[in-house]
Amino acid sequence: MKNIRFILTVIAALLTMATAAQAQHTKVSATIPFNFVVGDRAYPAGDYAFTNSGVVLQINNAGQTGTQMLLSQSCERARPSETTKLVFQKMGGYYFLQQIWVAGNSSGRELPRSRTEIQVAQNQEETKSVIVAAVISR
Repeated sequence: MKNIRFILTVIAALLTMATAAQAQHTKVSATIPFNFVVGDRAYPAGDYAFTNSGVVLQINNAGQTGTQMLLSQSCERARPSETTKLVFQKMGGYYFLQQIWVAGNSSGRELPRSRTEIQVAQNQEETKSVIVAAVISR
């Protein structure tokens, strides 16, 4: 009886971990109509896929080879996001990727401010949030 209980507990734990891992691995695609900056790297306008697997965010550009991997952190809001979207901060002619939200989730991913973003922010008085629609892709 103890062995059966142990086996059922292990199976339940594995199923829970598999479900959590699946939920954390989200791929969001978007066409970004302007050049933008993530970390200390600039990207041209184009089609992008952002894959979140826990704290690591991968950025893939359809027109380029190579993937950038960045650390991201969780961010929360009181109500679930109504849409899947990318949030950029526009400062001094630059667009900095700030957050990624998936429809139906009250937690998103936030990128830390880069040295470039901090430097531009020190010289700018006005910032503006710009939202780009995105879709969940497989």
